[in-house]
Amino acid sequence: MNISVCHMSFRGFSSLAGIAATKKIVADGTLQQKVFAPYTIYKGKAALSASPTLPTFSKSDLGSLMVARKGVIMLTFFPAIGERKYDWGKKQIFALSATEVGALLNLGPDDSCEFFHDPSMRQSNAGEVRKSLSVKAHSDSSGYFMSLNVVNNVQKTNDRLTVPVTCAEFAVMRTAFSFALPHILGWNRYLDPQQTTINQRSSGNVAHFAESEWDR
Repeated sequence: MNISVCHMSFRGFSSLAGIAATKKIVADGTLQQKVFAPYTIYKGKAALSASPTLPTFSKSDLGSLMVARKGVIMLTFFPAIGERKYDWGKKQIFALSATEVGALLNLGPDDSCEFFHDPSMRQSNAGEVRKSLSVKAHSDSSGYFMSLNVVNNVQKTNDRLTVPVTCAEFAVMRTAFSFALPHILGWNRYLDPQQTTINQRSSGNVAHFAESEWDR
């Protein structure tokens, strides 16, 4: 029988869920408040923030709604520049698809996984910018190391940011991601279509979620 031991140490580390609000226009043309509530983990060398990005929809010629831009869980890494100070201008982001979220939800205490993103895959400029996100379990099953590596062969840069995540912090992420999953798929809109955000552009010009990750 395997026993997982979760050691939690909060000295010098902190987690924070911040809330901010803006406004958006929904399907019926009314104004609605939009809430930003990222879950952020601050550690000595970097910070990690996670928040859902909902899909947008476009109307077909028949009047039905179709997903125009896929929803994601956006992970944002910030490098530390001092004690409890972070350089928000040098952030690096990684957009988790629904399937990648599922892989994280399925991780056991001793499991690891890795994801690779290339915005120009299958194009002539493939490989110019590559991102890889690795999630590796601690040797004592006390949490995970979440590392983002961004290689930009055009600018000749190679950035790597790593945030150690405790069992408690990963449990928060797992629960929040499970809650957000049907929302980033857009399935909750079946029950509440009035809350659907309409993308006014034609479906042929709508960007997929990966482009939001690369628009910096």
